[in-house]
Amino acid sequence: MKKKLSAVLYRFIRFMVWVFYPRTGVEGLDFLPEEPCLIVGNHAQMHGPIACELYFPGEHSTWCAGEMMHLREVPAYAFQDFWRDKPRSVRWLFRIFSYLIAPISVCVFTNARCVGVYHDMRIMSTFRETIGKLKAGERIIIFPEHDVPGNGLLWEFQDRFVDMARLYYRQTGKTLLFVPLYVAPALRTMYLGSPLRFDPAAEAAAERERIARGLSQAITGLARALPRHRVTPYRPMPKKQYPYNKEK
Repeated sequence: MKKKLSAVLYRFIRFMVWVFYPRTGVEGLDFLPEEPCLIVGNHAQMHGPIACELYFPGEHSTWCAGEMMHLREVPAYAFQDFWRDKPRSVRWLFRIFSYLIAPISVCVFTNARCVGVYHDMRIMSTFRETIGKLKAGERIIIFPEHDVPGNGLLWEFQDRFVDMARLYYRQTGKTLLFVPLYVAPALRTMYLGSPLRFDPAAEAAAERERIARGLSQAITGLARALPRHRVTPYRPMPKKQYPYNKEK
């Protein structure tokens, strides 16, 4: 009964987001392979996950923070990730808010097309679920930016997601493609770029670095090739501080 109620509530929330969130197009679909692949994009705060959930074509699932799927873990994770930089005088308010959103977070992330990502022993469940979805023909969307400033447009990428391709190769004998995705809320469009293919013969650390760096460069290139606009950064900040994709 609880699962049914949760699913009904999720459909209502998703519908309301669909009503109010700007329609978002997808360009560069010629770069999207028919085979299972990993789509790697800039997070653009919550715009990347929302736009992909609503408008990315085909069967796909998105990696999300596993803590947002567990009622007891949401408050600490949400406060640390979203609101830790708030002025000290109002942090107490956001701590309360982090508890209030916990049931909604669990409802959304357990019903949406998500794969929970963990940074402890539970990471094996992430790998198993992801491999299972790839074998079933799905595409997996990943937003690997983290709290290390990068090139001015993107933050640095965590690179362990590349190991998914090595595990997939061991189980299937097939090499995965990594497709760069630039999410541009200011242009209400997502842009796909030319894929990179995993090389199983390469040393693991070197291949992680090659793929992560290549994708970051490709996404940056997609951004800079577009008309001048503000890039939505990984970390929340005042909109007047958002960087432009290029100089005048």
